[in-house]
Amino acid sequence: MKFSKQLIPWYLQNKRDLPWRKTKNPYKIWLSEIILQQTRIDQGMSYYLKFVAHFPTVFELANASEEQVLKLWQGLGYYSRARNLHYSANYVVNELKGEFPSTYKELLKLKGVGDYTASAIASICFNEASATVDGNVYRALSRYFGIETAINSSKGIKEFKALAQELIDKKQPGNFNQALMEFGATVCKPQNPTCTICVFNSSCKALQTNTIAKLPFKEKKLKIRNRYFNYLVIQTLDKKTVLEKRTSGIWKNMYQFPLIETESEVDEQEFLQHNSFDTLFNKAITIQLFNKESIVHKLSHQHIYTRFWVVKTDEKFSNSLNWSEVSKYPVPKLVDNFLEQYNNN
Repeated sequence: MKFSKQLIPWYLQNKRDLPWRKTKNPYKIWLSEIILQQTRIDQGMSYYLKFVAHFPTVFELANASEEQVLKLWQGLGYYSRARNLHYSANYVVNELKGEFPSTYKELLKLKGVGDYTASAIASICFNEASATVDGNVYRALSRYFGIETAINSSKGIKEFKALAQELIDKKQPGNFNQALMEFGATVCKPQNPTCTICVFNSSCKALQTNTIAKLPFKEKKLKIRNRYFNYLVIQTLDKKTVLEKRTSGIWKNMYQFPLIETESEVDEQEFLQHNSFDTLFNKAITIQLFNKESIVHKLSHQHIYTRFWVVKTDEKFSNSLNWSEVSKYPVPKLVDNFLEQYNNN
């Protein structure tokens, strides 16, 4: 088709020099795709290189502890990706004897692998003509063909997948998928696309109708939920503190200081009257707010307003640890940023 005949030569001449493009090893392609889910390349690059260095094959990744994997992932966000990565590595090693699935359908059985990732691995590593559709692809196709269907609707998801599948070059599906994603990322960008040098500027519907800024179309997002976190940074007389492991929700299996979640921001008096204090402390304490203004941590579906309360006490805790040990544990970026400020004070 004319579209792919223009796209692939453009890609081969203009593609960025990225380490995962120098291999067809399914383990490394899988690793790069999981890391780059909802992550910019400039941020994900260092994590990819760290993971390849620490875990050069799926066997090393499977043999690592989940805590080691989460610690290496720390700061990248969406931590379920790291947990799924570790789980799937164990599945590949223990159930598949270290051999990666080689088809789209089999790849979908890996935890954390959806349509996009399965298509990427299958096409790049095994030459299967399965089209990848991500944000870059939605944007490029909606503009080129002038499609106004909402990309976050069930109809839109099916429509764009079918279109990409129709366009894919069956002889070189890996190059086609990477080319379309690269085109969306570097030319048909969300803001200020470089239409003047675009290989499709003579046939792009959005450029012809002056609708580039309106496409792709999205339905309204769900309302953002506000949450109010109060972390208790415990300091005991013998220079110990307390970390707890999250068992569910965001940052599952990461570590944090004891947390009290409130309905709204609270001052010291309101905080001390919270019934959770009775379960945490039996002896007298002194408490001081570390950050005067709440730190706002924005996630896609919720905004977390956070305060760190430094609590000094002579109480003993069964789960206490030395301050020097805190850095060994995987913690959310929010807590990591606090620790950096706190330790520099």
